Amino acid sequence: MPDNEQTPTIDTSVPHSARIWNYWLGGKDNFPSDQAAGDEIRQVFPAIVEDARAVRAFLNRAVRHLAGTAGVRQFLDVGTGLPTVNNTHEVAQSVAPECRVVYVDNDPLVLAHARALLVGSPAGTTAYIDADLRDPESILQGAAEILSFDEPIALILMGILGHITDNEEARGIVHRLMDTLPPGSYLVISDLTNEVNGEAVDKAIRYWNENSSNPRVNRTPDEIARFFDGLEVLEPGVVSSSLWRPEITGPPPVDDFGAVGYKP
Repeated sequence: MPDNEQTPTIDTSVPHSARIWNYWLGGKDNFPSDQAAGDEIRQVFPAIVEDARAVRAFLNRAVRHLAGTAGVRQFLDVGTGLPTVNNTHEVAQSVAPECRVVYVDNDPLVLAHARALLVGSPAGTTAYIDADLRDPESILQGAAEILSFDEPIALILMGILGHITDNEEARGIVHRLMDTLPPGSYLVISDLTNEVNGEAVDKAIRYWNENSSNPRVNRTPDEIARFFDGLEVLEPGVVSSSLWRPEITGPPPVDDFGAVGYKP
């Protein structure tokens, strides 16, 4: 991908969800404003760190399944956030080194770390697009320069749809992206509900919306299921992310719910 002519401006005074998530996962790419917001959210929603780790584990399991059993070799990860460990390209290319992975994000700090994301398998491709989920046409245009739309693609939307607060707009974006992908493609979604910790999650969202320029909403599992309209949802369906094909018996449920859908 071409280099930017100058380093993007980063407003370190305003907390950002990608950097807070990085903080909760033990990363170093965050600022005092993100740490303060992360600590405040954790005070009202103590399970958020376990939730974040469960979501990352769900992503890893889903990508391993898609690159392995399902034979997918192309991944479009939108709203990827900051690099941590076991990123999508690392997991996919550990299964099939020839996998092509395109990351999409619009956060300046993520853009500044693009080179870290771009280190992948020599046999595959790992690339980055600076774009916003609210502009699916730009995402599709950029992805088409790297991915083949004649072959199945796995679209990954982890923790980002909550920032599209209008249900109809969010569903329209997902359906626009999936309608363009060829048959045999997959959709992976995980996003926050309040099914487990109830009022604690609601308090955390209220705090976030009062202190961030990037508001978000919780959705019910039924509302998350609507994103998969027209797709075949893989077993076990729309469930707590920790309960999607877990590697251990009886993990505790978390408030993030996720699923994987197949486009026939």
